[in-house]
Amino acid sequence: MTKQSKKPDLQEDYYASGKSIKGFVRSLVIANGRSTKGKVHVRDAIDVKRTMTLVGLCLLPTILFGLYNLGLQAQIALASGLGTPETWKLFLFNTVTGGLSADTGGVGRFFYGLSFFLPIYLTALLTSLFWEVVFAKVRRQELHEGFFVTALLFTLILPVSTPLWIVVIGISFGVVVAKELFGGMGYNFLNPAMAGLAFIYFAYPTEVQALKQLVAVDGFSGATALTQAAAGKLQFADYSWYSAFSDPNWWNNFFGFTVGAIGETSTLAILIGGLMLLVTRLADWRIVAGVMVGMIATATLFNVIGSSTNQMMSMPWTWHLVTGGFAIAMMFMATDPVTTAYTRQGKIAYGILIGFMTVLIRVANPKMPEGVMLAILFANLWAPLLDYMVARANIKRRVKRHGL
Repeated sequence: MTKQSKKPDLQEDYYASGKSIKGFVRSLVIANGRSTKGKVHVRDAIDVKRTMTLVGLCLLPTILFGLYNLGLQAQIALASGLGTPETWKLFLFNTVTGGLSADTGGVGRFFYGLSFFLPIYLTALLTSLFWEVVFAKVRRQELHEGFFVTALLFTLILPVSTPLWIVVIGISFGVVVAKELFGGMGYNFLNPAMAGLAFIYFAYPTEVQALKQLVAVDGFSGATALTQAAAGKLQFADYSWYSAFSDPNWWNNFFGFTVGAIGETSTLAILIGGLMLLVTRLADWRIVAGVMVGMIATATLFNVIGSSTNQMMSMPWTWHLVTGGFAIAMMFMATDPVTTAYTRQGKIAYGILIGFMTVLIRVANPKMPEGVMLAILFANLWAPLLDYMVARANIKRRVKRHGL
């Protein structure tokens, strides 16, 4: 009579391995609850927690400047005689500083922007955390720290006037439908932040079209440079790409002293954070280079063709770079290691496709000047096919080389 082996207790193994919520919270501060065992394994200092922490640090310049600029633009709008909005978001700010005025300094501007951004981010963060916990419990898997960055990226590209209920719906769609239903982190083929933004844009067109208030002041709706260009208010006739460097308006958009979503205004801050991503190799330079090449080539082609009715065809690539969400999408959305192509040639083609589609949508559809959102989602769908085409080309080349 053989001794029957004891059946392992899966529930006990689950909590003992550090995958519980308690173990997850502890790992945020102390260390991972598990350790690698066995004779054959790969030792690496980078894990999901450290990766997401580095991405958050790379976004820090963009966040800090965006919060300051939100207060600055509100202060400029107050000069026209408008008043600050009557909202609960300003309760703490008004209590501490006494309200925004013409002589409010940089610290006051920063906290003014923070008072509007923080409720949106906390709403997105808690909503995404809720869904992560639900699916982790159902699948008996560990919680991953990716929801921190997903919620952060999603809120950075939203207007400051976005209602919290739209934030909940948008981030829920991005996390649940675009990520968790396909297996969770590492299995999703769409960027969750972009998918959530696209969902609220098409599912609630009336509400989203009303979200034009990018300045936190009642009755003031400042238009971004991209919106002005789409409406024909910015003239680019006989405007070469290098003329931007002598245009003060272009420099305002490059540094970020303009109207826009918190994470989209300062191209300089985004490029600084993006350079940190490239240096740490969390982002692949091939994707960034591909996006730039695709954008420059397509914009230049439309400049050569020209049009007397569509001013966007005359918009040089230097303006495409500093307007809308192109910069943050190029550095932080397109370089998502899960939804991008994996082969080297595939990454270059993937980036070129994003740059091409961004300019094409901006030019061909003036009612939707921000084309980078759909461009990235479209490229996400093509990424597996691009890798497949690269693999097939390599197989054919090796077969021909060896005469098989």
